[in-house]
Amino acid sequence: MRPHVLAVPLCCLLSSLAAGCLKQILTDGQIAATRRASVVLDTIGDYELARSAAQSGLVQFEGMHRLAPGNTDALFMLAKGWTGYAYAFVEDEIEAAQDAGNDDRTDYERNRARMAYDRAVSYGLELMTAQADGFDRAKKNQGSLSKWLADHFASKDDVQALFWTGYAWMERVNVMQGDDAEGPALVAELFIGVAMVERAVALDPSFEHYAGIVVLGGYHARTGMAELDQSKQLFDVAMAKTEGKTLLVPFTYASTYACMKRDGALYRDMMNRVLQPGDPDADQRLPNAVAKRRARRWLSKKRMKERCGMDPFA
Repeated sequence: MRPHVLAVPLCCLLSSLAAGCLKQILTDGQIAATRRASVVLDTIGDYELARSAAQSGLVQFEGMHRLAPGNTDALFMLAKGWTGYAYAFVEDEIEAAQDAGNDDRTDYERNRARMAYDRAVSYGLELMTAQADGFDRAKKNQGSLSKWLADHFASKDDVQALFWTGYAWMERVNVMQGDDAEGPALVAELFIGVAMVERAVALDPSFEHYAGIVVLGGYHARTGMAELDQSKQLFDVAMAKTEGKTLLVPFTYASTYACMKRDGALYRDMMNRVLQPGDPDADQRLPNAVAKRRARRWLSKKRMKERCGMDPFA
């Protein structure tokens, strides 16, 4: 009788395991399908609709990650999603608060952006360290980090994690660099994000419409004493490669390099290219809508004078 008695709980155990495996397979399949479908957000030119969709999508992705914490598709969507949300929508609110002279609102929106980029970096690092251990040791200096990245990330398949993690890292510094408490420490580790984006560009410069080249172009124009010639070279490459279809290229060219250089003619030319009527690429309607929205703001006399130190009437 005893073998028969033992067979009952054993069958139950096997049934539970099978159900658990099936549930995991279904969850992983749903996440993979959601990742494939998520690209449609970039085709939506309605800014307000896209913002609502992005907010809902982030909550959905967080839930998927809770159900499947080791799923790399969910980690990727969270790293990319939080980065894109912070740049496209929260940083827009920061600029609006700045132009209104509302310091309390500016600080509030900066903290929102900081939290979003924190989450993006966290998920991106989780995605990267699932492939290679040793990040905490490697990040101690630029040389060891560059070697670690080169040793462990050598395929075009690695570019997505490298770019979105590095970009989030750099934008977190950008929004918080003026903060007396946190700014200095974040600026001191800016090289980490830069190294990740540089590695992504080395593996695939065309990724996301040459986004890595644009990000690095902005980085090299971070101050008037930075590498402005290198910045210009990178932006010129991105302009040529994207053929006017990716409006964030001329916008970033103007708002970083031309602004820092105080080149009013180049600044206006690039911003006006962004604001040309028409739909240059149906697959980039949302990024292009973001660029147009920001370009209108950056062409204001107030922002040209206060942010770029340029005479708006020159």
